[in-house]
Amino acid sequence: MSASSLAVMSSNELAINGGKSIRTSPWNAWPIANDQTMANVEAVMRSGRWAISGAYTGSMGYEQRFCRAFADYQGSPYAIATTNGSAAIKIAMQEVGVGPGTEVIVPGLTWVACASTVVDLGAVPVIVDIDPKTLSISLQAAEAAISNKTVAILVVHAYCSAADIDGFVELAKRTGIAIIEDCSQVHGAEWQGQKLGSFGQLGVFSLQQTKILTCGEGGIVTCCSEEAYNRLQQYRANGRIYTTQPKSKQLELVEKGEVFGANHCMSEIHAAIALAQLELLDEQNAVREDNASYLASALESIPGVNTIKPPEGLTRRSYYDYVIQLNPDIVGPFSIHRVVDAMAVELGTFIETLDAPMNINVLYNPLLSKFASTKELTQQLNPIRFDLPNANIAYNTSFAFLHHLLLGTTKDMDDIVSAVSKVVGNIEKLRE
Repeated sequence: MSASSLAVMSSNELAINGGKSIRTSPWNAWPIANDQTMANVEAVMRSGRWAISGAYTGSMGYEQRFCRAFADYQGSPYAIATTNGSAAIKIAMQEVGVGPGTEVIVPGLTWVACASTVVDLGAVPVIVDIDPKTLSISLQAAEAAISNKTVAILVVHAYCSAADIDGFVELAKRTGIAIIEDCSQVHGAEWQGQKLGSFGQLGVFSLQQTKILTCGEGGIVTCCSEEAYNRLQQYRANGRIYTTQPKSKQLELVEKGEVFGANHCMSEIHAAIALAQLELLDEQNAVREDNASYLASALESIPGVNTIKPPEGLTRRSYYDYVIQLNPDIVGPFSIHRVVDAMAVELGTFIETLDAPMNINVLYNPLLSKFASTKELTQQLNPIRFDLPNANIAYNTSFAFLHHLLLGTTKDMDDIVSAVSKVVGNIEKLRE
């Protein structure tokens, strides 16, 4: 964008202050219910089997079909579907031995369930800082936080980027600590040509409403070991697993009871939706990737505006939250919440901050947990004991929009660039 264009933008009144919005037409809708999605749902509704705890109808259920398709897509031998991403994290952590007396290393800039699930299992989340370049968990910070109680590291690949998975795999080999990859923001992304989520001992994914692979609410865990697969099935189905010889009109689950399980089963309806959506993922990701590349190049022309550059090993990116960062040394001090509000009005869509750092996040209240029962545990669970300077800087200088905007046209990307230019050019009025 030229200097003259920037000057014009800064002379326009912000829409939040009564001026004209950059965007007046609607954006692409999300989620997208295509014909196959609707056909799958109708097939489930007419089948008489709406859950895996329903009787076998003579053909493979959608939950198994989706799990097998997703495992093949990931290049993993096994996959287990769950009710949501939090349940996926929970059963993955149960599989590696997370419980009372143990610790799990968790990044300080991610969704609160990554830490609260650890607390729910009676363990202590040790919250560490992020790499400021990738906004994902810092390898150095994680290694420094290891203790004799550490049983797992939750490696969250965040914000259209990825953690240093090569470094974490090496760290796991050296220490014997389990790596659980949280890939809820990176479905389809690849590191050196291999799918993220297939490097750690376990991979976990969310299929929640806003995710790039969604069924409204759901989750899935991938693993390489048949023994782990059988236990994970039990963790999510009250100690039951699929029989290898199903019989029509009989339950397809058999009782094993080898672990203390609970009901975290994905419904057949959600699985049917997920299966149809999986068929669209690569095509949609390619459109997002092209538009994101165009957008990053265009935003570079605006002084003080930066985007997240991929680490060297990330050979294919996927885009969930597209992050735009402002440099206060160039644009001056600002309230990120005012910027978010102004951008939302300019573009007529949802704009957000990053997740609040875990040490100040109002949604993360471990001291209200039943496990904060002693003075020692209260001290260990208190999130303010963790120092997260990089996470706090990123939170206060970044805003993001959801991936469905990237399914649009070049003209749509130009509207985003114009809105960013206009807001940055009027930053003084936001400070007022």
